[in-house]
Amino acid sequence: MASNLLRRAACTNLRPIIAQSVAATTTTATATVPSIIARGYISRAHPEFTVIPSYPVGEAVQTVIDGMGERHLRRAERWEKNKENRVEQRAAYLASRGNAAHPTPDQVRSDAANGAYRRMDETVELAVQLNLDPRKPGQSLRGSLALPHGNGKTFAVAVFTEDMELAQRALETGAAVAGGASLIESIQNGNTSLSSFQRTLATKDVMPSLSSVARLLGPRGLMPNPKLGTILDGPPEDVLDALSKQMSGMSTYRTDREGIVRLGIGKGSFGPDKLLDNIRETMNELQAIKPETFGKGRKGQKKVAKGTKYYLKAHLSSTQSKGSVMLDLRTIDPTSSFFM
Repeated sequence: MASNLLRRAACTNLRPIIAQSVAATTTTATATVPSIIARGYISRAHPEFTVIPSYPVGEAVQTVIDGMGERHLRRAERWEKNKENRVEQRAAYLASRGNAAHPTPDQVRSDAANGAYRRMDETVELAVQLNLDPRKPGQSLRGSLALPHGNGKTFAVAVFTEDMELAQRALETGAAVAGGASLIESIQNGNTSLSSFQRTLATKDVMPSLSSVARLLGPRGLMPNPKLGTILDGPPEDVLDALSKQMSGMSTYRTDREGIVRLGIGKGSFGPDKLLDNIRETMNELQAIKPETFGKGRKGQKKVAKGTKYYLKAHLSSTQSKGSVMLDLRTIDPTSSFFM
């Protein structure tokens, strides 16, 4: 019986455990069964078990920034090594196929000789897996967040309003386009391109008129939404303040079907202090909108079971990093005494 159990467990990670239990319960007549039998092979189906380490948030941020610096140095070294060949290939291509809008071969050689390798300013992204089931009511989170130091991006914003004086002030503040019925008609006719703006704001009085272009704005994520705070019903100063925040890169977030929230918290050039400030604001926001009931409990369960965790995992990564750094949840949980 002991040999049969061990043979069945030969292709599983349970082999050492079963061997121990068999050795403990075997009679003296069959006491020759070894207590631990190690698996002698590693395959794709049976990989070697490794524990993924987690790091405090400050150490994780510094690790991600150091990775950006190492990638830049390697790429700059490769560029200097192959610089002449790449420049001549580019010059030859422009000489044979270039047009008036392209730089001349001499300009390409001059720019390469006078300019250093341009560094890419990568975006740092925070991914937090919450113990949420978005299919259940109240557990699908969505909103917008103004980070203390912004997210490093700027956006062109369209303002929909029937107040022409407010529309003029919005244009002076920096809006890409602003207006009411005339702007909506211009979008319908194709005179105003939807690619000319990336975000929208609207006052409450113009929302009935926006239904005529909802099929154009909705699929592109440009339809104003009260959950995102892009429908305003206040004085003109509130609209202009929201416009400034949207232009400076207000971050939007929502949970995917696995309960994960992904948010760009800034650029690598921000440095660790500003990135930590943005992470702190993000985690405080996620804690503030924590639903009353969460988790994948039994159907009809109204109360959260004692000991149910709200934060499951958290990772930090950058645009071109090969992987992510797992965070120690205690250092990003606002309810923990170890919080940042």
